[in-house]
Amino acid sequence: MLIRMLRRDWLRNKSISAALLVFIALSALLASSGANMIAELSNSLGALFAKSGVPHYVQMHAGEVDRAYIDRWARDNSLVRQHQTAEMIRIEDAHLALGDKSTVGSGGVMDHYFVRQNPYFDLLLNLDSQVIQVKRGEVAVPIYYKQRDGLEIGDKVRIAAQGFDMELTVSEFVRDVQMNPSIIHSKRFVVDERDFARLNGSGIGEREYLIEFQLKDAAKLGEFRTAYETSSLPKLGPAIDHTLFRTLNALTDGLLAAVILLVSFLIGAIAILCLRFTILAAIEEDYREIGVMKAIGIAPKEIRKLYLLKYVMTAAIASVIGYATSLLLHPLFTRNIMLYIGTAPKGPALQLVPIAAAFFIFAIVVLFCMLTLRRFNRISAVEALRSGTAGEARPSGTKPSLHRSRTLSVPLFLAVKDIVGRFKMYRMLLFVFIISSFIMLVPINFFHTVQSPDFNNYMGIEKSDLRIDLQHAGSAEDDYERILGQLKNDSDVERYAAVLVGSFKTIGAEGALENMTVETGDFTTFQLEYLQGAAPSRADEIALSYLNGQEMEKKVGDPILLIVDGRETTLKVSGIYQDVTNGGRTAKAALPVRPETVLRYELAVDLKPGVDVAAKREQYAQEMNPAKVTDLAGYMAQTFGNTIDQLRLVTRVATAVALLVSALITALFLKMAVAKDAGQIAIMRSIGFSLRHLRIQYATRALIVLAVGIAVGTVLSNTAGQSVAGFAMSFMGAARIQFAIDPLQAYVLYPLLLLAAVSVTALVSLVSIRKMNISEMNAT
Repeated sequence: MLIRMLRRDWLRNKSISAALLVFIALSALLASSGANMIAELSNSLGALFAKSGVPHYVQMHAGEVDRAYIDRWARDNSLVRQHQTAEMIRIEDAHLALGDKSTVGSGGVMDHYFVRQNPYFDLLLNLDSQVIQVKRGEVAVPIYYKQRDGLEIGDKVRIAAQGFDMELTVSEFVRDVQMNPSIIHSKRFVVDERDFARLNGSGIGEREYLIEFQLKDAAKLGEFRTAYETSSLPKLGPAIDHTLFRTLNALTDGLLAAVILLVSFLIGAIAILCLRFTILAAIEEDYREIGVMKAIGIAPKEIRKLYLLKYVMTAAIASVIGYATSLLLHPLFTRNIMLYIGTAPKGPALQLVPIAAAFFIFAIVVLFCMLTLRRFNRISAVEALRSGTAGEARPSGTKPSLHRSRTLSVPLFLAVKDIVGRFKMYRMLLFVFIISSFIMLVPINFFHTVQSPDFNNYMGIEKSDLRIDLQHAGSAEDDYERILGQLKNDSDVERYAAVLVGSFKTIGAEGALENMTVETGDFTTFQLEYLQGAAPSRADEIALSYLNGQEMEKKVGDPILLIVDGRETTLKVSGIYQDVTNGGRTAKAALPVRPETVLRYELAVDLKPGVDVAAKREQYAQEMNPAKVTDLAGYMAQTFGNTIDQLRLVTRVATAVALLVSALITALFLKMAVAKDAGQIAIMRSIGFSLRHLRIQYATRALIVLAVGIAVGTVLSNTAGQSVAGFAMSFMGAARIQFAIDPLQAYVLYPLLLLAAVSVTALVSLVSIRKMNISEMNAT
């Protein structure tokens, strides 16, 4: 009997039943996809670390090393399980041609290191997560170039300079546990021992080293770091550890997951409202039948069971559909993870994660149904049989009068009057439209912010027309002086400023010496926006990145002890700035730097008005070799290109979801409103109102509420949305995000898309307003 009743109900209410099915399925789909993505990222990253043998501590060093001394020190340190010193040959971008380029390139920000496969750990893997073994004449290329340049197996890589010419064939693509992400400007190419020896003897590249350690107990990393930093081992370069590797590898997909979680949370809020609308619409349609069942003695509890069974079955079917669809869309959401990190077999627990997420949606639906269906206790059998519709509270306040309206047409006036008089009913629709606008605008605004030239403020670099980077190696000091002279004598240059990046020792909270990467130079010519305070302008001042300030528990005005020229020097924190590069841990100061401690040179250049920036960049790239010359847009694209691609996917998904949810809730709301107003509609038809006028009334109600919702949603996305984005980015080094808004998209294009979706849905839904007359009203 119950099955027959459910079948008749489905056939009688196809639109509502189908809409509810679609919505719950959508909720289950998003929940399962988000949970699956997080599980996949965690599992795959753990497998990549295990397969490659991630080092716990790595010291990069530019210059020669004493391998024997490093070996002795490692053997004598009881914390070390194994170690290795990996030699790398850095090839300048100007000497390297990838793929179908006929000439060598210029202008890239990446450092290209040619290496051999490591013998013990920190193994470089291919796309099948197998240890790479290349033959003579072959090269394994980082995944970054496969994605950026479209390289394929069989393409050529050419190294040419100073009479040296080597052509290699791409045989594999490299998954590198250390240097995978685009935000890391170092990339490793794997070649055969004989090709490496040939490169090493050519003299066209600089040798650098990775001094790597695996510890017996990773929990003692802090103790080991202190031991290394207080030793006389090589330190001319950044030191990084496995926790930073995990953070940087998860950065892009973690950012994507954070935005998806935000959208999922908002969709969950709308899900509850849509479910409530659906149940109320069903009650409106079945109000007389409910009264009849009560009148013949059926207990409210039994009536609730009939409806609850319908929604339990609907929720179960929809959750299964949502989960199954998430499996089909799994490659779309995890394609970046599969490319850069790879996939790994998941145990039963991880395989249950998306199922548990779908079941959670099912449980929430059932629980909310049970709470909403308590409304049956308040239904009067007499009132239901007499009126046939649910009553509503009388509106409070003064209602507008038709005879006083001089500007609004009758249908428009009646629509406004109804919204004012029954605002309690419309506020749910308003809330949904606000959230839908928020869902669309926050991702799109964040997407444009990451693409904006002003994103330099979150990278800790000053805004300029051109940026020149020079690594410390070989004749770097002479090259630096030559570049300074060229900039000084170039009439196209309006201003420039130089920054030297060096490594200093600071005294940590526990009194141990710690390395700190500090930029020193002129920070007044090119201004950076600071969260607190200002740039250092005196020799006794230092500015800290946000994460450095958090970890060191320092704020503006606090003292910091730094070892400068062998002496303890007390510096005062002048400001706190945001920086998502270098793990978010940097500092700026006006300190003297010894040339032998310089890690790299950075120069910011502004050109005079009218000078072609692209042409000047190409000129400098040729003349200032081996320095890397980029404009800010190119620097951003190469550093965050992968992140931007992921955010583009999120904006498309969020937009589609917002439009679908808005259309769905509009259809449900109008169907409920028409059912509630059946008698009123029949009276209006009998006194001469046309179907067109009636449809305009109801469509206008939805569109007025939508206009208010878009306005409020826009304000919220630019205020609360920025706070949410700042909270997510604070873990990466940027705590206060200021959206860079594209007015055409944020205020015109996307609101018009929402308007179109709601308008079309309203017109289609209002076809149900047929030729109602007085007899039909009495029948209801």
